[in-house]
Amino acid sequence: MATANGIIFSNIHDKSIPELTRKRTMASIPFGCKYRLIDFALSNMVNSDITNVSVITHYNYQSLIDHVGSGKDWDIARRSGGIKILTPYITSFANVSNALYNSRLEALMSINYSLSRFTSDVIVFSDCDVICNIDLNEMINDHIKNDADITFAVKTVELTEAEASKNLIMTSDESGRLVEFAAYPKQGVSGKKDIHLNIFVASTRYIQNVVNDAIAHGYKSFNRDVIGPNLNKCNFRTYKYDGYFASLTSLQSFFAHNMELLNNPDIRDGLFGQKNRPVYTKVRNSAPTKYGEGCTVKNSLIADGCVIEGNVENSILFRGVKVGHNTTVKNSILFQDTVTGENVFLNCVITDKNAVIRDDRILSGHETLPFFIEKGKMI
Repeated sequence: MATANGIIFSNIHDKSIPELTRKRTMASIPFGCKYRLIDFALSNMVNSDITNVSVITHYNYQSLIDHVGSGKDWDIARRSGGIKILTPYITSFANVSNALYNSRLEALMSINYSLSRFTSDVIVFSDCDVICNIDLNEMINDHIKNDADITFAVKTVELTEAEASKNLIMTSDESGRLVEFAAYPKQGVSGKKDIHLNIFVASTRYIQNVVNDAIAHGYKSFNRDVIGPNLNKCNFRTYKYDGYFASLTSLQSFFAHNMELLNNPDIRDGLFGQKNRPVYTKVRNSAPTKYGEGCTVKNSLIADGCVIEGNVENSILFRGVKVGHNTTVKNSILFQDTVTGENVFLNCVITDKNAVIRDDRILSGHETLPFFIEKGKMI
């Protein structure tokens, strides 16, 4: 049985949803009533018996540290192995404007000392912008069986040109060997394509050599400086995943994929109903939600600790949300400790944590442009 380490990139896609990452990492974005995005990447690893996991941070990582803690909620609080939060390495004399990383390769270069001490057979890498429930053991076994240098997880989907421009398109031959790739093509690419899920497995020795080579030659891009020049020299392969996944590329897609959980039972089952592959998160042991007399709740996900005295329909409420008398919340996502007053109407609204909406307010967005309220704001 091959041994494996895990590496999670927590900040790589922060610019995709700037509204939600001004004060947190991509990994810390709440999703689906009680989860954070890192819960899916971390649970995938834990469910595949990967218990030595490093999380590479960039900035705004306080909420990530608060959420992950010692890792006990994922059963990886250990003296040997467990979870490690790797903060940026910057010397006293570093040029601050160039010190922080902008790509996966630069991120790995910033933790080269830690990386050089890995002794596992393979390393599993995962970003935090893709939500899925994948059996990584199958992918690792496929990687080992084919003696691959890197194996990329891909999924076949139907793409428009606009959707293709947000993805890494990969083409493999009948044996599964990667023969061509297009990184975020601006035009001319559409139809049924294999897109990279931002999850890949690499042989530990190979990736250590890649990072040392990148440091020596000043390489910065994994796609341009590693995959492209070595496409015909190294054994790069693809592993096809056919389960549910969601790629969060904008506030609109964040809203849409949360709403999918409400409106499609197959999606809920594909993500949370996999036998022996639960999705773990931090347990807070809050009080049960209190439903006031005369309130109505339809087709919604309600976390614990809420107080509902109005009407909630087709919405997602995180922990500690309070909905006032005669207030209607429709098609909305309210983050932790949001408070609404009385006689409020919300439609297609996303509130960040600790937002306050005073009495008699009427706020409405659209599913293509949800109305967003920043963390701690009062309206």
